[in-house]
Amino acid sequence: MKSIARNGKLALGVAVLSYALIQLPGYVQAQESRPQIPEVETPAEKIETTPIAADKKPNVVFILADNVGYGDLGSYGGGELRGAPTPRLDQLAQQGLRLTQFLVEPACTPSRAALMTGQYSIRSGLSLIIIPGTANTLPAHAFTMGELFKSLGYATAIFGKWHLGVEPQSLPTAHGFDEFYGIPPDTSWDSATYVTTVEMTHSLAAPPEILLAKGPQIVESTAGSPLRTVKPFTPEVRAEIDYELTARSIDFMKRQKAAGKPFFLYLPFSMGHVPNLPAKEFAGKSRIGNYGDKVMEGDFHVGQVLDTLKELGIEDNTIVVFASDNGPYGEAGREFGNNGTPDMGSPGPFRGELGEATEGAIRTCAIVRWPGYIKPASTSYAMFSIMDFLPTFARIVGGKLPSDRPIDGVDQTDVLLGKSALGHRQSLLSFIGGDLVAARWKQWRVYFTDIHPTGIGPQREPGIFSASSPMAGYPKVYNIEMDPHEDLEIGGLFGWSGAPALKAVEQYKETLKKYPNPPASSITKF
Repeated sequence: MKSIARNGKLALGVAVLSYALIQLPGYVQAQESRPQIPEVETPAEKIETTPIAADKKPNVVFILADNVGYGDLGSYGGGELRGAPTPRLDQLAQQGLRLTQFLVEPACTPSRAALMTGQYSIRSGLSLIIIPGTANTLPAHAFTMGELFKSLGYATAIFGKWHLGVEPQSLPTAHGFDEFYGIPPDTSWDSATYVTTVEMTHSLAAPPEILLAKGPQIVESTAGSPLRTVKPFTPEVRAEIDYELTARSIDFMKRQKAAGKPFFLYLPFSMGHVPNLPAKEFAGKSRIGNYGDKVMEGDFHVGQVLDTLKELGIEDNTIVVFASDNGPYGEAGREFGNNGTPDMGSPGPFRGELGEATEGAIRTCAIVRWPGYIKPASTSYAMFSIMDFLPTFARIVGGKLPSDRPIDGVDQTDVLLGKSALGHRQSLLSFIGGDLVAARWKQWRVYFTDIHPTGIGPQREPGIFSASSPMAGYPKVYNIEMDPHEDLEIGGLFGWSGAPALKAVEQYKETLKKYPNPPASSITKF
């Protein structure tokens, strides 16, 4: 026991000493003199703020897949090897930039809140998946990507999944979007099964027509107007919904081209999210069941959007982003499969799935194309958060972000333009509900709760259906470059590596003194 205590003190001493060393200018200079790619660590206030293309006002098309894993697309090692070819997305990667360290939040609502606001989702009270009936919803004072583009004269539209709340002040048309058509703004794609499962369990004594009328509905709205019900969101509608969303997206782009107006199109379609009910044209097309069929269908719809941009003669003045909001649904989605085929994606070489804070849960695919600005067939290993898109777009088009709140995203224009190999981000925090559960600093992952696989799927600590499992004072540390699957805990070998991550935690905590967070999401603590 004395030996263990001595070793613990030694490790702690080494960590303190190492942290002190890396703060010294001489140490930094010595590291910079090594033959390596130079690292840019520019404070946000010193990053260049001159707009890149404000005069040309490039169109922006942001296509967001849902729970497509790092290993699903052909350009990321999946595609044909996964039994579901993705030729149009592979082509997009050849025409643009493929991000290999694109990092998101642990679940759907948190990632979408971070994308729209450029902030950690906990700052909006949205650090858990929204469940109908809960109080958490996008606040009225939130500033979103829709409002950024709207302030610059863009036409704006969202077709698909909002998932940030159904309250009037939370709707996309209350936050800068001119048009919205999609599923209920407080539910996800699996809500198409709600009526079916209610009927199966005899939970409500109501005839089918009443259940359909009261169940999840496809809705639409325009700026400043309330939601209008279109039709029930059924499994049949779920299967064909991406055809609808793509058709509306194409119509929107054609209308804006005819009007001579720049546009921001946000297309968060259903590719990848259970139940992956494929449209009839793609049923059985892949070799891995419903999930592969839907991935191939999504690839086709991306191609439709790209073809439209070319037909309209505007592809050279349009930024196209394809990204996923989370890692794969994983083992939790097995029951949604068809004929015993699991409805689940692949995290590639990493460990984890939707709802966790592991690398495979928060690291996924993102491709950006901007002809004439982004080098074709390029790849970036820069750490790039989903929050970074808002300040990056603001820099490109000359928009202003609010100064009355912390913006956690950073301007990554230099990464897109090939001017910086490592970008302007070195760290990232991960929250689940009210808990700070993990942090990234460079290639180091630091966990503040137990990540040992104590269950399967979302029961795995700290998955969305598990109780938080705090540890006894010391975090777990993994080197995700040396050990992508996070099998070897190396805190005892590299004790110094946790210190910079803890510094990022302290910097975040400092912002809370002036800008405290709203109550965190929870439906277990009332």
